Amino acid sequence: MTNAQRAEARRIWEKLRRWREHPVLMVREEFGTEPDPWQIEVLEAFPHNARQIMKACKGPGKTTVLAWLGLNFLATRPHPRINATSITGANLDNGLWPEFAKWMNRSEFFRNTFLWTKTAILHRQYPATWWARARTWPKKASAEEQAHAMAGLHEDYAMWLLDEIGGYPQSIMVTAEAVLLSGIETKVVGAGNPTHTTGPLYRACTVDRHLWHVTTITGDPDNPKAWVHSPRVNKSIGGRPTPADHAREQIKQYGRDNPWVKVNILGEFPPASINALLGVEEVELAMQRRLPADVYQHQQKRLGVDVARFGDDRTVIFPRQGLASFRPVILRQAKTTDIAARVMMASNRWGAELTLVDDTGHWGHGVIDNLTTANFAAVGINYAGKALDPRFKNRRAEFYVKGSTAIRNGAALPFLPEMVPELTEITYSFVNGQFILEEKAQLKERIGISPDLADAYMQTYAYPEMPGRMYELLSTGGRRVGRADHDFDPYADDERRREETEETLRALRDFDPNRI
Repeated sequence: MTNAQRAEARRIWEKLRRWREHPVLMVREEFGTEPDPWQIEVLEAFPHNARQIMKACKGPGKTTVLAWLGLNFLATRPHPRINATSITGANLDNGLWPEFAKWMNRSEFFRNTFLWTKTAILHRQYPATWWARARTWPKKASAEEQAHAMAGLHEDYAMWLLDEIGGYPQSIMVTAEAVLLSGIETKVVGAGNPTHTTGPLYRACTVDRHLWHVTTITGDPDNPKAWVHSPRVNKSIGGRPTPADHAREQIKQYGRDNPWVKVNILGEFPPASINALLGVEEVELAMQRRLPADVYQHQQKRLGVDVARFGDDRTVIFPRQGLASFRPVILRQAKTTDIAARVMMASNRWGAELTLVDDTGHWGHGVIDNLTTANFAAVGINYAGKALDPRFKNRRAEFYVKGSTAIRNGAALPFLPEMVPELTEITYSFVNGQFILEEKAQLKERIGISPDLADAYMQTYAYPEMPGRMYELLSTGGRRVGRADHDFDPYADDERRREETEETLRALRDFDPNRI
């Protein structure tokens, strides 16, 4: 090899290394185009996530991103194998597969290194071991037959690309995810419209949300979240009305709650059920909110404690102050004495003023007894107890509705993907005119986990909101809360009282509610 050849090899190796670490550079340098902001987010997340999903409105360019990611994996991994599929063979033939050809034709490197055919993309030097293939599956076959038709991808570097995943049966995803069980680097990447409230896309965004890197792309022209917005909706071609104009017209005509508008324009799932308390988008939006302190700091600090003893269920200590809630403490298989001790620690660290403990089962009694013995105020909540409002069947139904209303009206949740199915899968009904929630045991059996996070959060709404003692202290210039006016000494040391107030203000400013 000549010096010139060595230099060229080093140049190519360095280019591929940069592309592997930052796929967006490949798109810019090799294809000469600038991705949309949401496409950049997906590209840059690719090296760091085994599972990626794009939940999108119609037409934002999701198939393009799948092609970019497939080409990036082909170019930067040794002897990779990729299976690509879509909802139908015709869709694959007319969508993702020609998209590969389009971008390969823009690049001298890809044209010289790979050969595109109607069913495969082959490395010209290693066609037997370095490839991407188009795969189809029989839509009318049984789940077992579908899975069998797609099985067989195992390699050190392997990937599934799943286009138009919104209508896939779950059996296809199960087969695709099998690639993750072995190999050095394996990936599953999918994209589709949220047309169904069952299947892989819906499951990845709800029950399995903690496993996936999820990107939502909306065509809503008035969405303030620029990073999830598709700029293409504001582009006009040939002087025709822009997609944004069309979107506004459809929203105005049918309303934002219309299922067609939700799926095609907003990139949201249609109503999962007429009796679902919260939608996925409502919960995800709450997890993205960041509230300024002055919105909630005057409210009472509360801890919601959902108690579990053994098994897979979790004990959860959930802090909330007004519309703001913070990352909870999660314990597993803890004794009631240990749970009570951790609640005391959280209460002391955070300055909690009200602790609400699930007193429905036997284990809650023990925690409450330990707290009260240590002179900590704890209120037991019997989920099955009589509601304060007679419209509700029990306390659980009552405080769940209050909490759900708060989420819709601007409450902020910590980013806990595993909490999404707990809040969105629970359903309600009416019995003898009273509102009642699906039983906890039924929900657990259906989604595979106990809704401990949701229960702990929701039970903080079991009592009406109150102003916080800390706020009252500050608003009275540092006087102790509850002190009668006639007891106030006008000759007290003003400097001492001023220092107490400043110390309280510093505590509020420096406190990190995530560390309870």
